[in-house]
Amino acid sequence: MREALQGEEAARVRNVLRRYGVGGAVRKVAQGWINETYEVLDGAAGHHIVQRLHPVFDAVVHVDIEAVTKHLQQQGLQTPRLVRTLDGSLWVEAEGIWRVLTFLEGRVFSTFESASQLRAAGALVGRFHRALRDLQHEFAFRRALVHDLDAHLSRLESVLSPLQTDPDAAAIALADEILVLGRALPPLPDLPTRVVHGDLKASNLLFGDEGPSTSALLDLDTLGRGDLATEMGDALRSWCNPVDEADARARLDADRFVAALEGYAESTRGWITLAEARAIPDAVERLAIELACRFSRDFFEDCYFGWDSARFASRKEHNLARARAQLNFAKSVSEQLAQLHAVDRAFG
Repeated sequence: MREALQGEEAARVRNVLRRYGVGGAVRKVAQGWINETYEVLDGAAGHHIVQRLHPVFDAVVHVDIEAVTKHLQQQGLQTPRLVRTLDGSLWVEAEGIWRVLTFLEGRVFSTFESASQLRAAGALVGRFHRALRDLQHEFAFRRALVHDLDAHLSRLESVLSPLQTDPDAAAIALADEILVLGRALPPLPDLPTRVVHGDLKASNLLFGDEGPSTSALLDLDTLGRGDLATEMGDALRSWCNPVDEADARARLDADRFVAALEGYAESTRGWITLAEARAIPDAVERLAIELACRFSRDFFEDCYFGWDSARFASRKEHNLARARAQLNFAKSVSEQLAQLHAVDRAFG
């Protein structure tokens, strides 16, 4: 959904665009929970995407984005590229950190609609990982506590400790259940470190206007080094849930899982190790618990995640629903682990 800009917001965006020599109609893109995103329709220069970064990201993340997208382009993969300002900078500081990106035609989905889409999604991510296997780059920006489940659980415990008499008894009980299940999960095995995207939710994959083919990965602020099991665990947590992430009926659909992993295997077979492939199902469960933990903590802190004001009365209400849904999803994964591990053979 796109909303026309007016008033101070429009003036703020246009002030940034002047630093790039870009003009034209500006519309807000109401998508995503972190960065503010706008689309610019410039008749002379084409479309651009303008974003103001959430304060959790440092401006130096653009050094990483530039290095990775240049490498991807050299490897023949389509990718959004940073547009430099008139004086050659990769970003602008003006009441926050701003950037302009090249615009790529296509569609994004909050959830995938068919097995063919899931296979295409898996194949695209596999091509992305494979293309970056030889990237020599020291990442300038590193997010703290990324996929450190123990650290997230400890932070939730610290938030809960003074709240045992809090009136939100249901939220406390849910947080306690998340903590119990999270503490019981075994660690993943030691795995090779790879260049990863870091946030492969469905809406970060761009599809062509016709058919199920994918064309690019979007939102590259979370780039870094990590293991492929965690990367794909987080992706499949997003891709294989047939309902909204805040729906208590959340569950892992095994058919979706198989389709996505088959697509991923097509692009990585012979390169990814069997140990990495075997760790993916366990990582899906782990990532669902991690996200449940984060949503639960933000219920009490009420300061981080965006929320849907059309469906929920507050961020707290939305976060509570999301935490419960992710916990239910994790339980669904646990019940199907033996079946999910059978997909390992696709990588053989």
